[in-house]
Amino acid sequence: MSFKELSIMSDKKGTVLFYPYIPAKSLKILKNTLSTRWIGQGPMVDKFEKKFSDIFLKGKECVSTGSGTDALHLAYLLAGIKKNDEVITPVFTCTATNIPLLYIGAKIKFADVDPKTMNICITSLKKLISKKTKAIVCVHYGGIPCDMSAIRKLAKKYKVKVIEDAAQALGAEYNNKKIGDISDFTTFSFQAIKHITTGDGGMLCIKDSKLIDAAKRMRWFGIDRKKKQLGIWENDVKEIGYKYQLTDLGASIGYQGLLDFKKILAHRIKINNIYLKNLSKNPNITCIYDHDRKKKSAAWLFTILIEKKDYLQKKLREKNIETNQVHFRNDKYSIFKKFAKNQKFKNMDKIEDHYLVLPIHTKVSKEDAEYICKLINSYI
Repeated sequence: MSFKELSIMSDKKGTVLFYPYIPAKSLKILKNTLSTRWIGQGPMVDKFEKKFSDIFLKGKECVSTGSGTDALHLAYLLAGIKKNDEVITPVFTCTATNIPLLYIGAKIKFADVDPKTMNICITSLKKLISKKTKAIVCVHYGGIPCDMSAIRKLAKKYKVKVIEDAAQALGAEYNNKKIGDISDFTTFSFQAIKHITTGDGGMLCIKDSKLIDAAKRMRWFGIDRKKKQLGIWENDVKEIGYKYQLTDLGASIGYQGLLDFKKILAHRIKINNIYLKNLSKNPNITCIYDHDRKKKSAAWLFTILIEKKDYLQKKLREKNIETNQVHFRNDKYSIFKKFAKNQKFKNMDKIEDHYLVLPIHTKVSKEDAEYICKLINSYI
């Protein structure tokens, strides 16, 4: 059986790559919500937003959404991105980063990756940015913060907006500031396998507080939902909106995750450090990590670069350990190919067939991580 024929592994058999964090207390909160009149967007969403804001934004208001992709789409629209506007994004990311730009009709300019972190390459970014650029989108791959100082410096020079796709970076920090409180717009994801989950959901953080009300209208058909519920709505829709809101059911699932977040992050960092300690000494393995003290990783993924990626993936699966690549370069997808004509991505080309992601969730124990390291070092 080749590695391409491997089926999805059962969590009953071994160590799976991802596992959602849903503590028992979440079920109690959810049960309570189900006994109320509010299962759509209601008071639990407000409570979830407030707690998120207190933990990550020093109390600044934020806007929850139905997914991280929803949050990105709203961010792009609020940033003023329109049809034919040029937007620089990383070539290596989840398609969710770039698909909303297709909705808008923007012109995507793909930047190469930094081979040390798999984040956006600053050298590539400098070559692409111009007076035509409307915005820079950066993605904190695996939870490792991008070089925000360099990105913001370029953004200031060319007077463009910065949008951070922080789907993987909840809890990450740059220069002692939490990701979410740095750029014009930052989006997070609460999809099933993220640090915390609402089943599916997202959060939009906005630097300019004047845009908060617009974001809230746009996530619900262009209508001020609170005023409508209070019966003081002016009965008019002046802007195109969407159905992008989080529900009280989702917020109920995720609320306890916010309360437990320090514990969740600490565990992931512990597993991350076990991998780093045991695998970085192997001359045949390169660990994707950034030792820059300005950057504190959220440890969502732990990625290694190896020559025989397929071989290692198959050998680990034989021991019931699930690994994968998770994300892929976007320029090779049919929907994005036209944006990458005549472009070369030398860093992406070098690592494309050699990166592999190891399990790092809350179900992975210290002993699990050490065993995985022992196996990898014996194979490579």
